[in-house]
Amino acid sequence: MADDKRPIVTIIIKAYNEERHIAGAIESALAALDDIDGEVILADGASTDRTVDIAQHYPIKIVRLNDPTDRSCGAGAQLGFQYSRGEFLFLMDGDMRLQNGFLAAAVRFLGDHPTVGGVGGGMIYQNAGGLEYDQRARRYDPDRGPGVVTRLGGCGLYRRSAVAAVGYSTDRNLHGGEELELAARLRASGWTIAKIDCVAVEHYCGGGNPYALLLRRMKTRNAFGPGEIIRASLGRPHFGLVVRHDRNSLLCALVALWWATMAAVAVVLSGVDAVVAITALFAFPFAVMTWRWRSLRHGLYSVMAWNTQALCFLPGFLRPRKPPAAWMASTIVKEPLGQSAQRAALA
Repeated sequence: MADDKRPIVTIIIKAYNEERHIAGAIESALAALDDIDGEVILADGASTDRTVDIAQHYPIKIVRLNDPTDRSCGAGAQLGFQYSRGEFLFLMDGDMRLQNGFLAAAVRFLGDHPTVGGVGGGMIYQNAGGLEYDQRARRYDPDRGPGVVTRLGGCGLYRRSAVAAVGYSTDRNLHGGEELELAARLRASGWTIAKIDCVAVEHYCGGGNPYALLLRRMKTRNAFGPGEIIRASLGRPHFGLVVRHDRNSLLCALVALWWATMAAVAVVLSGVDAVVAITALFAFPFAVMTWRWRSLRHGLYSVMAWNTQALCFLPGFLRPRKPPAAWMASTIVKEPLGQSAQRAALA
C-alpha cells in the first residue's frame, strides 16, 4: 500500500489501562485487515499500566493523550479520528476482539447502501458476571438486533465522509453516551444507522461488586454522561433525537420527580400522614423493580443505579465544555508499518 493512498479502513482501538486485553484486541484488528487495505490506530488515554508497552510490539500507529484530564469516553475515538486516513472508520474498545468476517461484511454493506452512515453487528459478552451485565443481557433493547437502529453501542464501522460532514467523531466532552450522540448527529443530517446479522466483537467485561462499579462511575465521571449529552445537544438539530432515545436522561428526570414529590409531601403533610406517605413513595420504585426483575437484589441495584446517574446529572450538565472538533493535544508514540508488514506479523 503506497503511503499516499487512502486505506479502505482505519481501525481505532480506544484504550485506557487495558494491559490484560490489548494484545488480543490488536491481534484481532490486524487479522481483520488480512484481506483489506487498512491501518490500526491505538488511541491511548494516557494509560498508567503496560498498555502502550505491549502495543509497541505490533505494527500499528500509537497515539497518546498529553493531558490525562482530557480523558473521557468520547475522547478516544476523536483522538484516533484526527490521525486516521481510512475511507471507513471502525471504532472499538481495548477490551474487545473483532470477529473474523464482520469487517468485510460491514464494508460491503456500506458500499451497497450509500445512505447508511454507520453499521454495527452483534456483541458477545465474555466474563459478564454480576448484576450489571445480567440486567443488560435480560433488558429489552430495540437496537440489539439487525435492522435500522438509533445507535451503535460499543463498536461500529462508520463512513468517513459522514463523520466528516458532522464535524467530528465522538464528542471529547462526553464521559458516556458518546455513541448515541454521534448517531443522533448523523441521523439529524440524513444518514441512517443500521446493524447487520453478524457478530462484530467479543467484549471482555470487568466483574466485581456492582456497587463498587457505581462508585467508580462517579469517580471517572461516567455517570455524568446523561447531563453532558443533554448539554452537548442543546439548540442543535439532533436535540430531539437525543431526548427521545436517551433512556438514562429520562430516568434521571423520573428520579428527580420522585425526589421532588417526597419533598412536597414533607411540606404539605405532617405527623403520621407524612411518614406513611413518604415511606410509601420511597418504597414504590424498589417494589416495582423487584417485581419487574423477580429479584430483590436486582430491584435494589436498579434503583441505586438510577439515583447514581441522577445525582451526577447536574454536575455533568454544568461541566465546562471544550470545542469538540478542536485538535486534541497528543503524541505519536509509534508510527505505523505498511500493510505488508502487518500481514507478515500475523504469519
